[in-house]
Amino acid sequence: MNISKLPGHDHSGDPFSKIIDNINYMSKELGQIEQMRQEFVSNVSHEIQSPLTSISGFARALKNENISAEERVHYLSIIETESERLSKISDNLLKLTALESSQHPFELQEYRLDKQLQQIVLRCEPQWTAKQIDMNLALSKAVVTADKDLLDQVWMNLLNNAIKFTPDHGTIGIAIHVDEEKLEVAVSDTGIGVAEEEQLHLFERFYKADKSRNRNQGGSGLGLSIVKKIIDMHGGTVSVISQPNLGTTFTVALCAGTVPRSNKTLK
Repeated sequence: MNISKLPGHDHSGDPFSKIIDNINYMSKELGQIEQMRQEFVSNVSHEIQSPLTSISGFARALKNENISAEERVHYLSIIETESERLSKISDNLLKLTALESSQHPFELQEYRLDKQLQQIVLRCEPQWTAKQIDMNLALSKAVVTADKDLLDQVWMNLLNNAIKFTPDHGTIGIAIHVDEEKLEVAVSDTGIGVAEEEQLHLFERFYKADKSRNRNQGGSGLGLSIVKKIIDMHGGTVSVISQPNLGTTFTVALCAGTVPRSNKTLK
């Protein structure tokens, strides 16, 4: 979309100058929104096309009657993996869309955050034990008022991210720090880390810090976007400190007695 700019008026007393300036401002904003929309559609198309290409290619390969039983199982395994990846992309897109909707339900309740994190670690136990990762927990007793289901998604995404990029026999730590003003949860790992220039983009949709990573390991680039959106809804912040080959720490900070910035969607 090419939105032309109206010529401005140089005379300060011109009654139309402010109107024209406002029109030009809206034109610029619309142009930026259209560019973002096009980039979003392009990114979605690219992410969906990749697994579809693999599924289609290996499905055609299965029609070959001369392939061995071992090859057939291998191809079917790839089709299954790519189908799961496609399903996850779709699921995450739906989550983001729902979170950005003003009608998204936002259910506040008071509960024990330390117990919630313990449950998340147990739910992910098969993944981290398979890689023989040491799990260090420093979970001080903490009570939070928040949307439990949404924060479940935050901790699950952060922990899965840490497991994904931590090598075998590595270490993951989860710690809670509470003071009078805020509550912090830090999820750290001894994984591959992220370069400083890429850290600013980690929470952008579809951004992948290392384009050369194995695609099955790298994910869709939507998980951290979901994390940030949920924490924003709670009026908190999420930050990252990382160094290549030395690990990464994500820190979520929530105000004491957490409440959302806007209660328009509260029930």
